[in-house]
Amino acid sequence: MSLTIGLKKEVAGVSTAETSAVAMGSGSLKVLATPSMIALMERAASELVDENLSSEQTSVGISLNVKHIAATPIGLKLRAEATITSIEGRKIIFDVRAFDEREEIGSGTHERFIVDRKKFQSKADGKG
Repeated sequence: MSLTIGLKKEVAGVSTAETSAVAMGSGSLKVLATPSMIALMERAASELVDENLSSEQTSVGISLNVKHIAATPIGLKLRAEATITSIEGRKIIFDVRAFDEREEIGSGTHERFIVDRKKFQSKADGKG
């Protein structure tokens, strides 16, 4: 595993009708939904971890604390970044930030936990 403090990943997206607050059921306006912004932030962190694990491992999100500070209309490009700020055994802590073409739209912290892919999936499937 080559995860280190300071390692960073950036991902891109676009604010679309499908990612709007109206479509997501999180509001009544045609602007980027908070859950959509969060998903982009989490994707950056998830991809960063997965790129540095064996194929038998993956990570799962365990905590997220973010502020959505600016509205983004439909059609603007988005980007989110995740930077590792702490590693505590199998727990990875990130600083996450999101931007549209004009400004920063959100920031916060995210935690992920490294798990064995098959064991975790088997345990989850056992709930069904």
